[in-house]
Amino acid sequence: MNGRGRHALAPWLTWIGALSALTVGFVAIRGSIDRVHVALAFLLVVLGGSANGGRRLGRTLAVLAYLAFHFFFIERYDSLVMANPTDAIVLIAFLLTALIAERLVTEARSQADAARLRADEVARLASLGAETLSAGRADEAVRTITEVIRSSLGVDRCEVLAAAHPDADATMDDPSDRTSLVLPLSVHGHRAGALRLSHSAPIALTAEQRRFLDALSYYAALAVERVRLVAEAERAEVLQQADALRTSLVAGLSHDLRTPLTAIKALAHRLRERHAPEAAAIEREADRLNRLASDLLDLSRLNAGAMPLRPELNTAADLVGAALQRLEAASTAGRVRVEPFDEDGSEPLTGRFDFVQSLRSLENLLENALKYAPVDSAVELRVRHVGGSLEFRIADRGPGIAASERERVFEPFYRSPGAPADTGGTGLGLAIARRLAREQGGEVRHLPRDGGGSVFILSLPAASAS
Repeated sequence: MNGRGRHALAPWLTWIGALSALTVGFVAIRGSIDRVHVALAFLLVVLGGSANGGRRLGRTLAVLAYLAFHFFFIERYDSLVMANPTDAIVLIAFLLTALIAERLVTEARSQADAARLRADEVARLASLGAETLSAGRADEAVRTITEVIRSSLGVDRCEVLAAAHPDADATMDDPSDRTSLVLPLSVHGHRAGALRLSHSAPIALTAEQRRFLDALSYYAALAVERVRLVAEAERAEVLQQADALRTSLVAGLSHDLRTPLTAIKALAHRLRERHAPEAAAIEREADRLNRLASDLLDLSRLNAGAMPLRPELNTAADLVGAALQRLEAASTAGRVRVEPFDEDGSEPLTGRFDFVQSLRSLENLLENALKYAPVDSAVELRVRHVGGSLEFRIADRGPGIAASERERVFEPFYRSPGAPADTGGTGLGLAIARRLAREQGGEVRHLPRDGGGSVFILSLPAASAS
């Protein structure tokens, strides 16, 4: 017999031996002892055996105590025949008392065992939670939890499935007679993945194991969510570092371009004085590169939050006039039709904004509209006071922008797939215009124009001239 069998047999031998010893002792003095004392002693043995060995031992002791009490302590002694019929009431009362006492003790023992199991589960869950939180790496926390689940349930394998895994949507509604079970993992209202249990034999979970698995699955979901958050944080950090490096590189390159461009411009000017035919093209391309370098430098400053802005009281008429003067140099001002301002004749439209940077935003929007509008059509500029803003509405009859592209056109270096190939540009004008407006509390947005084309609206903070 192995150690486990001897351990299970020990309570039986102990309590049956105790009952036998009491019986022998009481028989020796039964002439001088009251049978009530015998009954109480036998009941104590039944209670002790029930508490120590469980229900089967308790019931066995109750029956043996009844037989011993009847045989040795009910007249006629040493016989199962009763001299006094009323003794049957005593025997029945003794047997019922023994059985009831046995049941009460075993139920109390079962409740105590259940409470101890729940306490053990709580302790294990608390320990698991502490291990999960203290794990140095998120993937280590996942491995810890899966190993605890595997060892606790006695299965061959426990693994976490990603949310995109085809088996992650399976359920474990009927776990009987199955060698693989999948439990969905959810945290904070969304699916984090699934937990899959695998075993060589069919898996049958008890109610306690199901409850324990449900509790552990929440920790598994937290660990999976931690893995996801760590991955997102690492990815965000990489992107942030790459963006910072790109901003620094762009700023350095745009700054370093200024010196050779200045030299090229000087050489082109000398060539033009000598009437060289290439001078105009060289100077034009140098101006274009200089504009690109300025745009790159300003974009890097905007990304770094280092663009100097000086909001002051300015009029919309001055801003529009300065923009038209800039366009006259490129011979495009005549294609801009400015509608009459919405004024009451006594007070001009005014705003509080940085004149130089707002001029650049407006100029970028006008150049963009002129670039895409047909050469035989005008670009309309209208200024209105709307709420707390000055709105500069630039409308063209160009090809328009698809709904899916209306926000992307404001991204740096982005060119719409439908844009004509000969429009030129670097895709920075709209991005810089919006960023400069937002830095001042304004906005640049796009609307489709009735009848075809686009409407870009530059909003700047309005102010009273007084």
